[in-house]
Amino acid sequence: MFKKLKNKWGITNNFQFWLIFFIFAIAGSSTLFVKRPVFNLLGIDSTTSLWIVIPVYLITITPSYFIILLFYGTILGQFKFFWEFEKKMFRRFGGKKNKS
Repeated sequence: MFKKLKNKWGITNNFQFWLIFFIFAIAGSSTLFVKRPVFNLLGIDSTTSLWIVIPVYLITITPSYFIILLFYGTILGQFKFFWEFEKKMFRRFGGKKNKS
């Protein structure tokens, strides 16, 4: 499984592979720290309807995850990988189509 991911991502060594996994992990964890103050600022709590919580989460927290991911990727020397990864994700979310 790891070999398949390494080939798909164009990674040549195990250190880079595990570093990328580490960056995904800390970015996801950091997003949880962002969620609480954002939701408090917007007045969202446990009594708020899911019909409000889910769209607000998607509009505010999802973009912050991508920013945090790029931030950690840049600090740890993996900007190019995460920049390409995010461009691919934005295309999947309905962004610009690849011109080639």
